Amino acid sequence: MTLTTRTRTLASTITLAPTLAVVACAPKGADIKAGIDQAIAGVQGVTVDVAKGVATISGQFADSAAMASTEALVKAVKGVKSVVVNATVVPPVVISADDMLKTTVAAALQEYSTLMADVKDGVVTLTGEVKRSDLPKVMQALSALNPKKIENKATVKR
Repeated sequence: MTLTTRTRTLASTITLAPTLAVVACAPKGADIKAGIDQAIAGVQGVTVDVAKGVATISGQFADSAAMASTEALVKAVKGVKSVVVNATVVPPVVISADDMLKTTVAAALQEYSTLMADVKDGVVTLTGEVKRSDLPKVMQALSALNPKKIENKATVKR
């Protein structure tokens, strides 16, 4: 039995039709990116780039659990073939113990004789007087010591 050209063409079309339908339905990079952006909308400080179905996560996470959760969300998006994580976990801010903080605060305020500080539970409370021009330097020096909070109750002079 010989097939005519018309029959062969019809048979080829029927055989290729499902393949073409699958290729035509595959999500495009922009669609995958939109799906990922929607999936991780609440995640701060992170970006995801997509190329040929490979999603690359970049940025910083507060902890490894947040990073793993985001990776799982990205993997679940239709069209993502694999995920590369180029992100880091930011170490938590270390809060100095009060005794050590008192010592370092005293050293930082040494040149400001009219300014005093009290330290309790990691909170530095400033009292006394400080020149307006010196205030930014004082606050920057104290912030570098990583207290929980700085309360400025000092009088600012011109």
